[in-house]
Amino acid sequence: MRICIFGAGAIGGYLATHLAQNDDVEVSVVARGEHLSAIRRNGMVIQSPHGELRARVAASDHAADLGVQDFVIVALKSHQVAPALEGILPLLGPHTAVLPPTTGIPYWYFHGLDGLFLDRRVERLDPGGRQWRALAPERVIGCVYWVAAEVTAPGVIHHDGSLSRFPIGEPDGSSSERLLRLAGAFAAVGLDAPVVADIRAWIWAKMISSLCWNPVATLTLATLAGMNARPEIVAIVRRMMAEADALAQRLGVARMPISIDQRIEAAQKAGNHKMSMLQDLERGRALELDVLVDSIESMRELAESPTPTIDTLYALLKLRAAGSP
Repeated sequence: MRICIFGAGAIGGYLATHLAQNDDVEVSVVARGEHLSAIRRNGMVIQSPHGELRARVAASDHAADLGVQDFVIVALKSHQVAPALEGILPLLGPHTAVLPPTTGIPYWYFHGLDGLFLDRRVERLDPGGRQWRALAPERVIGCVYWVAAEVTAPGVIHHDGSLSRFPIGEPDGSSSERLLRLAGAFAAVGLDAPVVADIRAWIWAKMISSLCWNPVATLTLATLAGMNARPEIVAIVRRMMAEADALAQRLGVARMPISIDQRIEAAQKAGNHKMSMLQDLERGRALELDVLVDSIESMRELAESPTPTIDTLYALLKLRAAGSP
């Protein structure tokens, strides 16, 4: 089995290092700059309270060097995907499956989804339909990337040891041969990647957690532990989650797989983890803001359901982003 991770940052590097422990999987990564140099020189390293994990993987900044793959995991920030599409194409053969990012509502969300919005392409989420055409929705396996990790040095990823889960599923809910092969590869190296029948519901659950904790963290500069120590802050997050859950239900999610209480409990267990948006703010990087705003506003318009608390937090966050380096 050949698996390429396009983007070897925190999530991509974490997956690549683990999957490379499986002798039956040929793992490669597309990376660049100092990160690529370090991977070629020293391999990839995960540091966590459980110890250190190392792996040697094929690495290049040109996907054409790596050849056609069975699976391509696109582990980029959502705003990085469109500019990278041409670079991803050499990895795709007739039967290559693709796992795109799911920070927000993905471009393929309404593909094959029965109901009023069947095969709806949301222009705001995929301008010009570029992702739909390049990474055809028929190729897609949905994956929720739920891991508390960050790059601390070129080629080095820190995992706080608390959260690592990757629910995967076919958009049509089937247990396809390709899905079961991928699940087996994950399971063989101890990755928690349950096959789920309603991957869209899991995407909503993960997106809502990012949507709600990220702006509060970025505005307050607080870790998850710091936010959870303040009941009034948790109350705000609860209101935001309730508003977003209502949208999901109006757009076909019969039942959220994780309750609001469970999502907050999971955040409490993550300790002093810094949300990804706060990490970006501290490093002077662009905030992954647009995908969350575009997702929630697009879905709100379709569902005709108000989100006043979310709108307030994001109005403040946009001002914070405008004043960032």
